[in-house]
Amino acid sequence: MSLLTTSGLVKKFGGLTAVNDVNLSIEENETLGIIGPNGSGKTTLFNLLTGFFLPTSGKVSFQGRYITRLSPEKRVAMGMVRTFQLVSVFNSLKVWENLVPCTTWSNKSHYTFWKLLTSSAQNTWDSSREALKLVGLENYANALTAELSYGDKRLLEIALSLSLKPKLLLLDEPFSGLSDVEILKVLKLLKTLKGKITIAIIEHKISAIVDFVDRLSVMNEGRLICEGNPSEVLRDPLVNECYWGKEEMLKEEGQSDASLV
Repeated sequence: MSLLTTSGLVKKFGGLTAVNDVNLSIEENETLGIIGPNGSGKTTLFNLLTGFFLPTSGKVSFQGRYITRLSPEKRVAMGMVRTFQLVSVFNSLKVWENLVPCTTWSNKSHYTFWKLLTSSAQNTWDSSREALKLVGLENYANALTAELSYGDKRLLEIALSLSLKPKLLLLDEPFSGLSDVEILKVLKLLKTLKGKITIAIIEHKISAIVDFVDRLSVMNEGRLICEGNPSEVLRDPLVNECYWGKEEMLKEEGQSDASLV
């Protein structure tokens, strides 16, 4: 049984169909890459998977359970965790404070939550340090988050995601805005996670993930147009056409798949 599946997933915004009849499956401990031109529906798909958007029609299942209309926080509690295109961390806090477990709680459990923080300060600190060590930021634990480089903020965001112990980690363009050196740093971290947790990654820098992912899915105009082995997918004429256009492909007939990577 797949860890996550979608069936006939559709999302419309007025007259625009952003996601169109997508049937996707992600296997346990698989690393799946999702690529496609700008505006192809990739982030909208992630928003549907994680509950930030409700679908116009179709279903989402996680661990064999329909979660189509489940709230984002309930999906996180089930083990579905995501990052965003723009780094989302708390700049005004110390680095380690970003990792304090802050889950949604009701008025009824509010007191219990704060009692936990005050009575388990050492455990909270130790857990935060452990998560920072995993991404190589333990020496910055007491630094102000605003002082970190953008690449280190991305690592912190991933540490925050990992501290939630995800079964499925969804990364939305984790290399966006990073230098080549920073990309290698983040990729090195992700490679340590491969096969240990299930990962789905959206990325425009195809060359950075082609040897990292097990399978590649390509979206164009809201649809999944091709899936399979990364090297084979990148040689697919339909995939090249959606990136370069039919006229350009005719001009460049015979070009290798290196054009995409």
